[in-house]
Amino acid sequence: MRHYLPGKRLGIMLLSFLIGGFILNFIMQAASFSMDVGSVFAWISNYYWLYAAGSLFFFFVLLAFAAVIPNLYAGPLIAFIACVILGIANYKKLTTTGEPLFPWDLMLVKNAQEMSKITKGMISPLTLVLAVVLIAGLIYLLRKLPKIRIGLPLRAGFTIISAIMIAGFILLVDGQSTLATSIHYQNIYWNQKVNYTQNGFLFAFTGNLKQNLMEKPDNYSKEAITKIAEKYSALQGNSTAAAPAESPNILYMMDEAFFDPTRLPTYTFSEDPLKFIHQEQQNTPSGYMLSPEFGGNTANIEFEALTGLSMYFLNDGSIPYQQRIVKMSSLPSIVSILKDRGYRALALHPFDETFYNRNKVYPVLGFDRFTSQDQMANAERITPDGYISDMAAVKEAVRELDSSDQPTFLHLVTMQNHFPFVKGNNGPNTITVSGVKPERKDELETYVQDAKLTDEALAYLAKELKSLKRPTVAVFWGDHLPALSGDIYTQAGWDTNPRLKHETKLLYMANFDIGKQPLGTLSPAFLGPTVFELTGQKMPAYYKLLDKVKSELPGLSKSVLIGPSGVVTGLNAEQQELLDDYRLVEYDMLEGDNYSQDLLF
Repeated sequence: MRHYLPGKRLGIMLLSFLIGGFILNFIMQAASFSMDVGSVFAWISNYYWLYAAGSLFFFFVLLAFAAVIPNLYAGPLIAFIACVILGIANYKKLTTTGEPLFPWDLMLVKNAQEMSKITKGMISPLTLVLAVVLIAGLIYLLRKLPKIRIGLPLRAGFTIISAIMIAGFILLVDGQSTLATSIHYQNIYWNQKVNYTQNGFLFAFTGNLKQNLMEKPDNYSKEAITKIAEKYSALQGNSTAAAPAESPNILYMMDEAFFDPTRLPTYTFSEDPLKFIHQEQQNTPSGYMLSPEFGGNTANIEFEALTGLSMYFLNDGSIPYQQRIVKMSSLPSIVSILKDRGYRALALHPFDETFYNRNKVYPVLGFDRFTSQDQMANAERITPDGYISDMAAVKEAVRELDSSDQPTFLHLVTMQNHFPFVKGNNGPNTITVSGVKPERKDELETYVQDAKLTDEALAYLAKELKSLKRPTVAVFWGDHLPALSGDIYTQAGWDTNPRLKHETKLLYMANFDIGKQPLGTLSPAFLGPTVFELTGQKMPAYYKLLDKVKSELPGLSKSVLIGPSGVVTGLNAEQQELLDDYRLVEYDMLEGDNYSQDLLF
């Protein structure tokens, strides 16, 4: 039997939604402050108007769900649970990668099945059981409570009022109005950690809904891009090698969460997990890759490596693949450059093809074909619970390189070393680590075992390169450091050294002579120019610009700037001019009119 809401209970309902809004906002803030309730109260005491306004927003969300869904209890409960899940996702991302949840992260919801595999082990079984019991209890309660509904005229009124207030809130955070200033809201898009800390989760998250990748430089124009094109076209190429007799294959191997764990002080290893790499680095160009990320956001490292565009200029938290490139028809890249020179352009990723919209982004960058886990001829896993192994991925790559008389650019992104690091997922641990806390021993030893397997896969690749008929150069690097428990890095003393927490292994190998000069530390944006140098290939004006920046600032990231002689603390006039040119071109290609496509490529 259904009961309509009497006027006497209307006030109680509205009051309960208002209290629910304040509680919900408090929960969201607690998640943003690592469940530190004291920090939430401190934030509220400083930004009480922001807290009040955010709580009213949640009040209208609860009211809207109560009006739209014809059950007074079910609608607000669904909204409440959905918001709490959002808060939990924010908490888990913060504790794993150190970054808050952004609106574009929600695009990964379509990959829920794959995400459940990635996050396996991050949520305790007890938590899952309690969640299931709680949800079951709520469903039972909903079934037993009387079916109270709101009358149609009142429902229509609540829906309209809620829609107006929610839309007004979104407009409020979209600009810097007098009202926004009066409640101490400022969209600090250039520093997202401060943005979320100062404005709170709700205002920061909503303010990012229409966030651009970068702001328009004051002097942007076609004339400015033309001058840059003329300047760098006139430069001589910086080739360090003679071109091979025929166009070489180029293999990019970006290895998931790979770095050299033996660099961690305070820990000792029963054997060297990177025997091949440590030996090979003496005989070939090698060094470190300066990742713009830590613990995640693989697509951003890939973005730099393929396009030569730098995350340094983009707003904090940006993911270009999801925010911009997926909406474009084309974007110049090393892929498109090599295709114009007669190359096949292949992408290989042993995971779901829709992750980070790769299935849509890769054609924009110029790839002819994308092979994901579903199309792989060799998709072996070391155990059923593990990801497709690096060895299997390398074998697939070698098969592709050996299958055509046409020169090939192949971009491989692996998955074997993705967190969580659950003992046994990639077979038994064969290396023991001393000096680590007992509660972290399995985790660290599991990662070290994974790194050893990658080293073995790379040794296999080096051997197979020698059997390929066509000259071939392979570029191997780790995308970012793994999302190990924070105290593993703290114990090693790395918390205060941003360079160490962003340097991964970088190695160039070839079946022809490319020398063995050390590379130092390079940003992924500069991998392409280095390939062109080592293979004696002609560089377009854009890559001459990248090469010039590389000569002055080979390590370019928001975490640390690295010059030829080490960390840079201040820019000289030449470096600033180079970065100004670089910024203009990047804006032109990503947000502007892309004059660069005709002028610099």
